[in-house]
Amino acid sequence: MQNAAQSLRNFQFKDISFSNLMNKRIYNVLLIATKYDLFILEEDGRIDEQIFDEYTALNLRYPPRFTQVSTEEEALELLQENHYELVIFMPNMDEVHMFSTAEKIKKLYSEIPLVVLTAFSKEVSKRLSAVDLSFVDYVFSWLGNSKLLLAIIKLIEDSMNVEHDVQTAGVQVILLVEDSVRFYSSALPSLFKIVMNESKNFAKEALNEHQQMLRMRGRPKILLARSFEEASEIYKLYTKNLLGIITDMSYLHNGVKEKLAGYNLAKWIKESNKFLPIIFNSSDPNNKKYATELNCDFIDKNSKSYSYELRQRIIQQFGFGDFIIIDPETKKELYRIRNLKGLQKVIKIIPDDSLAYHVSQNHFSRFLYSIAIFPIAEMLKNIDAKDISLQEVRQLIYDSIIEYRKMKNTGVIAVFEKDRFDEYSEYARIGEGSLGGKGRGLAFLGNIIKTHPELNQHNNFPVTIPKTIVLCTDIFDEFMEENHLYSIALSDAEDHEILNAFLKGNFPERLDEDFISLFHTIKSPLAIRSSSLLEDSYYQPFAGIYSTYMIPCIENKLQMLSWLKDAIKSVYASVFFRDSKAYMEATHNVIDEEKMGIVIQEVVGRSYEERFYPAISGVTRSLNFYPIDYEKPEEGIVNLAMGLGKYIVDGGITLRFSPYHPHNILQMSTLDFALRETQRQFYALNMKGIDESFSINDSFNLLKLNVNEVLKDSSLKYIVSTYEPREQIIYDGFYEGGRKIISFTNILQHELFPLIDTLQKVLKITKEEMGRDIEIEFAIDIENKEKATFYLLQIRPIVLNKEDMNEDLSLIPVEETLLTSNNALGNGIIDDVYHIIYVKSKDFDPANNQMIAYEIEKINKKFKEGDGGYVLVGPGRWGSSDSWLGIPVKWSYITNARLLVESGLKDYRIEPSQGTHFFQNLTSFGVAYYTINSFQEGEGTFDEEYLNHLPSIEETDYIRVVKFEKPIVIKTNGRKKQGAVFKSSN
Repeated sequence: MQNAAQSLRNFQFKDISFSNLMNKRIYNVLLIATKYDLFILEEDGRIDEQIFDEYTALNLRYPPRFTQVSTEEEALELLQENHYELVIFMPNMDEVHMFSTAEKIKKLYSEIPLVVLTAFSKEVSKRLSAVDLSFVDYVFSWLGNSKLLLAIIKLIEDSMNVEHDVQTAGVQVILLVEDSVRFYSSALPSLFKIVMNESKNFAKEALNEHQQMLRMRGRPKILLARSFEEASEIYKLYTKNLLGIITDMSYLHNGVKEKLAGYNLAKWIKESNKFLPIIFNSSDPNNKKYATELNCDFIDKNSKSYSYELRQRIIQQFGFGDFIIIDPETKKELYRIRNLKGLQKVIKIIPDDSLAYHVSQNHFSRFLYSIAIFPIAEMLKNIDAKDISLQEVRQLIYDSIIEYRKMKNTGVIAVFEKDRFDEYSEYARIGEGSLGGKGRGLAFLGNIIKTHPELNQHNNFPVTIPKTIVLCTDIFDEFMEENHLYSIALSDAEDHEILNAFLKGNFPERLDEDFISLFHTIKSPLAIRSSSLLEDSYYQPFAGIYSTYMIPCIENKLQMLSWLKDAIKSVYASVFFRDSKAYMEATHNVIDEEKMGIVIQEVVGRSYEERFYPAISGVTRSLNFYPIDYEKPEEGIVNLAMGLGKYIVDGGITLRFSPYHPHNILQMSTLDFALRETQRQFYALNMKGIDESFSINDSFNLLKLNVNEVLKDSSLKYIVSTYEPREQIIYDGFYEGGRKIISFTNILQHELFPLIDTLQKVLKITKEEMGRDIEIEFAIDIENKEKATFYLLQIRPIVLNKEDMNEDLSLIPVEETLLTSNNALGNGIIDDVYHIIYVKSKDFDPANNQMIAYEIEKINKKFKEGDGGYVLVGPGRWGSSDSWLGIPVKWSYITNARLLVESGLKDYRIEPSQGTHFFQNLTSFGVAYYTINSFQEGEGTFDEEYLNHLPSIEETDYIRVVKFEKPIVIKTNGRKKQGAVFKSSN
């Protein structure tokens, strides 16, 4: 065993020559993207590493080399100096002329394939449809799946090699016929993943090493056709070698969009090849009859489980298989292994005779080649079972898997090893899938801290990230599949039923020891946060849609383990709650494509008796939507609160200020404001334990406390002022007696810690690195008056509608408008809205706000795609968790709103909401957002009387719905913060 162990330590990658298959390859790729995109592709996707493994397994001498640039000037200079076989361009969708660089490159280097890779959202799709991209070879939609870049390269390489390889070795071909960028971007990574697994079948049939390698290199080629003509031409060329066809129903035929093009293609093919598997995709369920007529499979594109169904149909119809461990005497199947994880799980329990049989036949090596685990396969193929005991073989295979995973995951984001994760570790991953949105963002923040030492110039106020472990998305897949949860998850079951089903599921026990070791390293409470593929992504952040749970730190680690697993299961379940599904539908995403990573993170803060919380939590934005006095929008905005950050994102009262004007705080400008508009309550984690079952309410074990309940907590010393009622004055600092005002004066005005300097640097650096305006969540742990630590918790982009609108709306006569605002968020023109829903101001009572929210939810459900949405006007804060501050709608209640208006009343004026997840989702959808106080001159107008005299299509005690015959026009000038809704020209 010593020799085997020594060979493992000394093993190196080896260059092996290929024969003449796949001899046209992409060796150099020029990738043009923002620094953030480049970071994600390099650190989260590990694209270079994946492609290296794939090329080595296919026996190429050199894998492709990626050259990454972020400007047009750099790209043109490198293209002039070097040779590239592929250019991938990821446009910054915030730029007006976003494709000018790509078009210029294609004109100069027409022979180089050019791929545009862009994010998917309603706004992006709208802009793509309006641009002539005929100069581009392919357009792909980035869905957060790191496999897409690999699929793009493989698609182009397959098209370069298919003719030669089919003729030379008879390789098979899979044809995808699809003209929707959105769908072929989703389908191709899945197809290539399945094809890689298909190579396992070739390896099992090999008679020797040479044939094994030859068969693996002969994997099926995947070709993409985007019209009837392209598809028929490919079919004619490779009729005898087609493994199967996946086709849309509607696409171009003779230059015209033909609704039944797919049916006509399949019918023509079936006349000569009736056994060829064909799978139809269509967004029209009525087309299923055509698939049935031709004895073909059918998948509804609108299905919530589209990707899952596609995967299942391909596996069933195209005959792909697994590595099966058998009893050599009876040939009975003992174990079915799908991946490296599966092999690690069963290697120590395979019976001796079966192990000896498969080792002697070199089956382990063949299987590892088939899934591109080339280094282990290369080592195992040289092991002779006669020279080493079976126990040593087991251990060698097991150890080699562990060593391979260590090697594969070295770098900035470490693989979690319970023996290596210690108090000096910051960030590690468990699993091989994606980190998800929060995980990626946090890794990006860690990289920024590392590459920008100026953030840590203050020794008494270091900037860092909390200790973090990310459970990657493959563990979510495993949990879902092993517990057969998709059926109830995708059903219309109530949230609590879905949660209960998930809580009953078995979590992988192999992780128990990792979790226990984590408890001994992180000696504080843990936050279990969602980190999905789509969440906090570039152009459609799913902020706050999924749950976050916290568990206390106690001596009983087995009890903590139970809580942690229940918390993870509960976050998984939240993917399929009603609000999540509504959000998916609104974003035109397919819920089966959503994969959930989990961020397990130390909770920042300190313990005070039986409660735990940070002294300060905050949210900061690089763009200030509500600047006051001499503040500038580009200077940003900060919201601070005492306690856990949930208080901020739930819309509680926070201290709001510009980081460039920390002395200009509206809430502290008068005594009345300070007493009325500052924080009185906060959230803390209950450290007593968790006595009840996990709930769909992720704050079930949090304490909502009044500030005056915790006057003995040392955290208040540094963040409060004291109001002396007898003297009617507020003193800076903590003094006995009097009411405590959460003012943060000692930090903001007296600079106890350099928070302002840190915030300015963080905003400037992260905005530059990400290439757009951003929002960051943070927390501050105050140790004493000499030392505090600034923790970066999350980062996500602020997404705006970039349609230009420069009209000066102040020149519009008021009588032509339904409402106007001088405090408007958004930019552009909306001219397809026919409805306005407004809360009647007469007899308004905030006690009815919850009932009003339910009524709005019912009305929202009646709106269908194509109705144009509606304008929604109401008093107070939309989406506030405190119903006395506004109407507590959830996002799913108002998914069809195009404009939200917070309208103050004479006796009901609430400060505008900002810094919430709800608010972030509004901006991500490009929903305009106005604040008006029509009873105060210069703060907007609302002609409610005009609406009251119009007939309503629906009316309750609290709200009216008015529909116009012609659309009303909404204009928003984001630079000047002006907004106006014009009366319909009925």
